[in-house]
Amino acid sequence: MDTLTRRDMLKLVGAGAFALALPRFATADTKPARPDHRPPPGKRKFTSAAVEAEIARVQAKIGDPELAWLFGNCYPNTLDTTVHIGTLRGKPDTFIVTGDIDAMWLRDSSAQVWPYLPLAAKDESLRRLYRGLIHRHAACIAIDPYANAFLPDPQAHTTLDWAQHDLTDMKPGVAERKWEIDSLCWTIRIAHGYWKATGDRVPFDDDWRAAMHQVLATFRAQQRKDGKGPYHFQRASAVPTDTVPLDGYGNPALPVGMIFSMFRPSDDACIYPLFVPANAFAVVSLRQLAEMSRALHGDAAFAADCEALAGEVQAALEKYAVMTDGGQDFWVYEIDGYGNQLFMDDANVPSLLALPYLGFCARDDARYRRTRARAWSEHNPYFFRGKAAEGIGGPHEGLRMIWPMALMVRALTSEDTGEIRQCLHWLKTTHAGTGFMHEAFDQDDPAKFTRPWFAWANSLFGELIVDLADHHPELLR
Repeated sequence: MDTLTRRDMLKLVGAGAFALALPRFATADTKPARPDHRPPPGKRKFTSAAVEAEIARVQAKIGDPELAWLFGNCYPNTLDTTVHIGTLRGKPDTFIVTGDIDAMWLRDSSAQVWPYLPLAAKDESLRRLYRGLIHRHAACIAIDPYANAFLPDPQAHTTLDWAQHDLTDMKPGVAERKWEIDSLCWTIRIAHGYWKATGDRVPFDDDWRAAMHQVLATFRAQQRKDGKGPYHFQRASAVPTDTVPLDGYGNPALPVGMIFSMFRPSDDACIYPLFVPANAFAVVSLRQLAEMSRALHGDAAFAADCEALAGEVQAALEKYAVMTDGGQDFWVYEIDGYGNQLFMDDANVPSLLALPYLGFCARDDARYRRTRARAWSEHNPYFFRGKAAEGIGGPHEGLRMIWPMALMVRALTSEDTGEIRQCLHWLKTTHAGTGFMHEAFDQDDPAKFTRPWFAWANSLFGELIVDLADHHPELLR
């Protein structure tokens, strides 16, 4: 093979091939001396007084020294290592890489900074970061609303190594062009969250407003009521989930009102293109966008269009995306509208497990509770149970590989203190001495893991610990 695929590269990273570029970690066999794994202050990409104060506040509530150490490493990791601040076309600009890949995913960049939102109202540097990210997302959507990942230079013609020969309509500035509904939903989520946290109207200018109109138009086009639409994607790859069948338009599905997605948030291709968790996420995001459009721009017509699509998608979900077994109904993962339904769950967010985390339903919603129990069981082919832990993985890293992210989402959507405590134990005992969260680890041997530098997982872990400090402090004592 002439070039590394994304999977090849990340496996090499997990094996330590890029160790010189990363902080020095203790080995799994070493007694944890708990050194500070953050870069020295002068080498941090971004600093926030509010974040530093939050680290101290939360660590003071944690009785377990190792858990406090993990939090201190993970919570600021995105700011320490992945944030690039500048200007673009005369506006504040924030470009956030995923960690070990020098490109910005709309999804990851939003999720990576989500945990700091409660601090933004009292920290101008954080507000500047969020303004820059909101501007950059609008600029990315203006380039191509179908792309999932972008390059630092909006004019660059160099894509990621594994995307150089993709058969799709590549544009300058695009790193990868996998159409995933959730990419645009995450963009709305971080914008709405920032606005709610701060009341700041500054970043929601005409460019942002135009980008949001593109979002709605893209969702409408991908309902595919009038044909296949403009998006297609193919890749020559030995990995079937890296490409899309039938000339790049995906497997057949009926236009039942849901939005077609060619890829999941894992960047793996959908089997049935009506992907349920992302459509549920879109319902929430469209209603958030409608709220913002009325409040910020007085655009009642656009808001009504967003709400109309949200209602249409939700009605289709209720009609087509529910399975019954033994008289009990639950959500499924993907459908095709012909009656075929796939039940599984994947650790990436959006997922079935994460539906209340994203605001689609309440934690105690009966159908969600049934879906959650089924996803965390052998009914889900990507649920794994081993000597080290049990949890959900996904096709992206294959069988036996549990994702810490699934353990975090389970804890964040639980009111069962025993369940949360168990998730904390697994997270604390599977970082393989590195002091950071990983993409995935082997169910029996956490020393076999992928991605030692995966900022989203670190941020989500930090978010969980802050949430517990505020709502279940007894679990940290």
